[in-house]
Amino acid sequence: MSGSFSRKLVKAMVKARFKVLAPTAFALTEVGEVFASSPDKLIKRTLWVNFFTLTGDISQQHIKLLFQIDKVEDGKAYTIFKGHDLTRDYLRSLIRRGCSKIDGIFDVLTKDGFLLRVTIMAITQKRVKSSQEKAIRKIMREVVEQKSAKLNFDEFVREMILGKVASEAFNTAKKICPLRRVEVRKSKLLLKGEGK
Repeated sequence: MSGSFSRKLVKAMVKARFKVLAPTAFALTEVGEVFASSPDKLIKRTLWVNFFTLTGDISQQHIKLLFQIDKVEDGKAYTIFKGHDLTRDYLRSLIRRGCSKIDGIFDVLTKDGFLLRVTIMAITQKRVKSSQEKAIRKIMREVVEQKSAKLNFDEFVREMILGKVASEAFNTAKKICPLRRVEVRKSKLLLKGEGK
């Protein structure tokens, strides 16, 4: 056995195991384990977690959550929510010929000062005029901005992931034209609030 190979083997063996916990918005649920030679090497490491892993609900397997480790204590790696995305195959399954897809990208501020970029999409049952698209996009903006202003970061993240934000936008926008679906398809944390 060569010297460099045995040193690498010893180095690999001294790595410690850390339990990764979901952010407080998801009740600090354990989402897996990571290995590192020291806790400080875990800070800022990101990982994608399927929402199904947290809930056990198969209907939520199309939601991917991005967490970032920001603190390590007593063998536990604590994370913050950095964003989410919907799987491509799920998005493709929603869009059909003869309908319109209306996207809106909005930067919103939560009650406790977190800045997020939220991408929300509406899918209509048939093609719509540009004036209707504009009106639906305006409603989506109003719903997302009002929700974020009323809720703190954890509450807003939960409502966004569980579909409550999309549901409210759907119920308001369906008055303009028949809709098939409204989804918050993507989010990204741009700026953490004070004291976090």
